Amino acid sequence: MSQYHGDKMEYAADDNEIAEVENDDDYEYDDDHEYDRQVNRLADTTAAEAKRGKDIQGIPWDRLSISREKYRQTRLEQYKNYENIPQSGEMSEKEYKATGKGGKYYDFWQNTRSVKSTILHFQLRNLVWSTSKHDVYLVSNYSIVHWSSLNCKGSEVLNVSGHVAPCEQHPGSLSEGFTQTQISTLAVRDNLLIAGGFQGELICKYLDRPGVSFCSRATYEVNAITNAVEICEHPSGAVHFIASNNDSGVRDFDTERFQLSKHFCFPWPVNHTSLSPDGKQLVIVGDNPEGILVDSQTGKTITPIRGHLDYSFASAWHPDGRIFATGNQDKTCRVWDVRNLSKSVAVLKGNLGAIHSIRFTSDGQFMAMAEPADFVHVYDAKHGFEKEQEIDFFGEISGVSFSPDTESLFIGIWDRMYGSLMQFNRCRD
Repeated sequence: MSQYHGDKMEYAADDNEIAEVENDDDYEYDDDHEYDRQVNRLADTTAAEAKRGKDIQGIPWDRLSISREKYRQTRLEQYKNYENIPQSGEMSEKEYKATGKGGKYYDFWQNTRSVKSTILHFQLRNLVWSTSKHDVYLVSNYSIVHWSSLNCKGSEVLNVSGHVAPCEQHPGSLSEGFTQTQISTLAVRDNLLIAGGFQGELICKYLDRPGVSFCSRATYEVNAITNAVEICEHPSGAVHFIASNNDSGVRDFDTERFQLSKHFCFPWPVNHTSLSPDGKQLVIVGDNPEGILVDSQTGKTITPIRGHLDYSFASAWHPDGRIFATGNQDKTCRVWDVRNLSKSVAVLKGNLGAIHSIRFTSDGQFMAMAEPADFVHVYDAKHGFEKEQEIDFFGEISGVSFSPDTESLFIGIWDRMYGSLMQFNRCRD
């Protein structure tokens, strides 16, 4: 990924914020406290209210100087997609697969502004994780917050604004811990939470234990940022986590003793890694148009993955282990069949920009891909990605997550005024 500089997030925020829409009420905030007070007055939106015509984000279009339709058109025309390879988005237009619109797989359930999902790096959007249909974890500035949709309450589970140090002893753990960690990525599975940081930090916490279990730096390189973390279960039942870093390294840790078990190096910064369901293969994507399928035990290349035109930031395996998907700054998600990787089996196109996050449901029925802002696409994976549900809103996307039982889909939205957490529930006949 691009090296982080202070103005990089401004690229996403200042140019693309819904808060720029002119409001006839012309609210002005003298300080952050007043801003927060005003925002908290805005009511959340429920499914019942949405059915009666309320905007799902609570945006008062009737009091704005522009209609929703006109603003949508403006966003489509003016949103700036970041590219490392110029015109990659335009060039990819030739290959994408037209899909049928109008799928209805997940119904809107609620949108809450009681928790604010935030983003620190404009290319890293894996900051929302669900552990059940009622429980979701997200990054909010220096905090990791748990939101319960059952009782509509949020609670802080980890604060890294000050000093964080491990309360357990493990070889290789930094007893001195960290101070003011900038969280770049997050993963949560069952009771295990892992946060990655801008200086290569890895912070591991069990949600059912007090304190932090393990702190380490994946690397001390200058270009050290932890781009992604994946928690995975090997066929043996052992739980590991895999860290992808900007120093071109992929590191596999066991979670029993938090020991580094494998370390592979690649020719370019690694932005995301996904382990196949059988534990035998890894999909590696990063700062290169080509990805790599490698042996998970040796790190040796099985085959290159060719087709994308820019850098990739997302990957995910279908539960059947036969297909996987990759997301790229060329505005496409490509679906691949491991039995024939000479060409992708589907090229799915975004509306605004790069595909930064991809998730499959645990039953393999659906796949969600998230653009940097405004659109999450849910595809019917069971029927060849021929049809999709397009979820349309406004704001930068911090992450998407299906609940493990497939019943809920959570979307984190980052915006100064309308930042929120949105929940959709699976449609059942």
